[in-house]
Amino acid sequence: MNDVLRIAIALVCAYLLGSFPTAYLVGRFKKDVDIRKVGTRNMGAMNVIYSVGVAYGLLVLAVDIAKGALAVLVARWLGVSFTFQLVAGGIAVVGHMGPVFLRFRGGKGGAACVGVLACLMPWAIPFAVGIFALAMIITRYPTFSYSLALCCAPFVAWLICHSGTLVLFSVIMLLVLLLRYVPRIMEMRSTGGSWRRVFLRKGLKDRF
Repeated sequence: MNDVLRIAIALVCAYLLGSFPTAYLVGRFKKDVDIRKVGTRNMGAMNVIYSVGVAYGLLVLAVDIAKGALAVLVARWLGVSFTFQLVAGGIAVVGHMGPVFLRFRGGKGGAACVGVLACLMPWAIPFAVGIFALAMIITRYPTFSYSLALCCAPFVAWLICHSGTLVLFSVIMLLVLLLRYVPRIMEMRSTGGSWRRVFLRKGLKDRF
């Protein structure tokens, strides 16, 4: 198999893995709802937790993280260069955001991004878990907590991996996620009335 064919297969597999609509399928099979039309209208694990159930939301989270990791692992198994392993990871996140199976209306890509970065930089996992736990204790806001945890990726890439390529890649991934979340953040600010209300919750059920 020549290099071009291996790269093409890796990228197509990455997109199809990312496109697998976990949250949508769980919502349909469990409650016969379109998860994109209930709650926060996001096709992600947190919306499933609140709209369908905790166990189902955790299942969605696990599968969506696995999608990102598998995209990188498949590319690695096919023997493509490290650069195209990164591209495959990015495409998996894009697939989650715009799944071909749902007319390109998907989620924000957070969990898939976690899987990609965890696969590329497993050394970041303990740091991310620690940051997530601390942020959850203070804010009681899961989405903000895991977003904050992801911010350790560029520092791990720089200080532990010593890879400028990984620093650039992780920064790009974080910027893509930020752009996806900005409309939702502004919506929460409008509904909540203050930034303090948005980022410091009374409990896990305090959401808007």
